[in-house]
Amino acid sequence: MLRFGPDDAPTVIAAPALFEEGNRTRALLVDVLHRLAARGIAGVLPDLPGTGESLVPTARATVLRWREAFEAATERVWRSGQVASSVAIRGGALLDTLALLPARWQLAPMRGEEVRAELLRTMRAAGFDGDPAALSADGDGTPIPVAGNLISRRLWSELADALPVGQDGECSVRIVRLAGDPRTADARLDGTPMWRRAEATGDPILAEALAVDIAGWIARCAA
Repeated sequence: MLRFGPDDAPTVIAAPALFEEGNRTRALLVDVLHRLAARGIAGVLPDLPGTGESLVPTARATVLRWREAFEAATERVWRSGQVASSVAIRGGALLDTLALLPARWQLAPMRGEEVRAELLRTMRAAGFDGDPAALSADGDGTPIPVAGNLISRRLWSELADALPVGQDGECSVRIVRLAGDPRTADARLDGTPMWRRAEATGDPILAEALAVDIAGWIARCAA
């Protein structure tokens, strides 16, 4: 688990994008956390089961395990006396639903069915031509290969109904989208979707815009 910023400040716990999108946006997310730290806002980037430096095999990861691990990371921050809030990118918005948080910030949040659609497109590009419905037929069956990773059928099934926490009051959830995304948002920022790039690169201008927005949101709702 990576930590950023002061030990006694309001803390954001990062929920990264899922699967390959997580790789493509990690540099952006780390840059944002560094910029928040420079503003006196602490950050935590946990290695959830089957991700990052976690010792859990990817094939054993499930949505529920991710949510429980994120909840545990949140409780650890609260026990240290810090106020904890979440910052999620894309499918990461599915991971903080069990955690007790005063506020959540989401960049282009996805529903679980949208995550599955992205995975299926990747599988189709690699030659998969089977029936997607069969992938959910046996929750404990052979893991599903996707872009060099193995995904459990239980995780695939859980994604079908997984949803981010919805808006409920002025400060509970802030949704930010990039310009050109027509879906409902509290703010829109200029920038290109890093999760669509072929290579994992940074974007200092977008990172600064995101950090400014998060810092303002925390000052208003989570400090």
